[in-house]
Amino acid sequence: MGWGLRIAATALAALTAGGAGAFWGALRVMAPGPLDGPATVVVPRGSGLEAIAETLDRAGVLDEPLLFLYGAKLTGELAGDRRPLKAGEYAFAPGVSISGVLEQMRQGKTVVRRLTVPEGLTSVQVMALLDKEEALTGSVEPVPPNGSLLPETYHFTFGDSRASVVARMRQGMDKALAEAWKSRDGDLPVRTPEEALTLASIVEKETGVASERARVAGVFLNRLEAGMRLQSDPTVIFALTDGTGELGRALTRADWRFESPYNTYVADGLPPGPIANPGLASLTAVLKPERHDFIYFVADGTGGHAFAKTLAEHNRNVARWRAVQQKQSENGETSSE
Repeated sequence: MGWGLRIAATALAALTAGGAGAFWGALRVMAPGPLDGPATVVVPRGSGLEAIAETLDRAGVLDEPLLFLYGAKLTGELAGDRRPLKAGEYAFAPGVSISGVLEQMRQGKTVVRRLTVPEGLTSVQVMALLDKEEALTGSVEPVPPNGSLLPETYHFTFGDSRASVVARMRQGMDKALAEAWKSRDGDLPVRTPEEALTLASIVEKETGVASERARVAGVFLNRLEAGMRLQSDPTVIFALTDGTGELGRALTRADWRFESPYNTYVADGLPPGPIANPGLASLTAVLKPERHDFIYFVADGTGGHAFAKTLAEHNRNVARWRAVQQKQSENGETSSE
């Protein structure tokens, strides 16, 4: 039975069962309420009917809590709507009637919140985002491994646990990695899904230009096939910060010599694990890379990169980039490679 028909049935039943007084009570339950603007109200879990009425009264949704209790009983007993009122965060429209409040709470139409996790964050940084979201509850310990969380926009409701959101992030990454691995190109120098995930995290940190991901992935795969070191600056930053986040300064030559299995300037092959949480696009780029002969790349000053097949060509690109950096420095601008 639709809500309009249920209310009509309630009024008719009230008239039949309780006479004119009950009938007019039913009409008052359906009348516009006192709310003069939109309101968001949190009904705590475990709240009984009287506590709910008090919460709504304090928020200005009701002006007669007793009438709310009457309406709940009326629609429950006479109209046969015995669904319980659900706790949660509700957005009520101006003038919402008691019957409208009851229907919204019986259906559990709570506010849907969103948390966006950008690509390329470390797990420590993702946990910091979760900690800042006051609508979530509980904590997550230990911090999940880097590469185990899928960057995405996640929907949740007030009072959901941080652990439940993290569980969805992990399930999302497991699924994305399995599907990407299943459709991978042949003859790639990555032997396992875990290696693909590690390389994808490096690609994610190397470029924010979507159209470049497959090309950057191809460069690193070419280096692996040639037995060259990856020489990726983001791996140095990860090693220096112990995976906690951004370095906050430019890398130095001494940094490139920093001893760590994650520093791909001193260590051969892939690092022991991911240096961040890559998105699906970077996973796809690694497992379906652009096929080319490029071995080198460097920033070009426009947000993208210049690619080269030979060291001589690369050195010319580096010289151009240094000139851009010098000009930016003279103009008081900042840049990053």
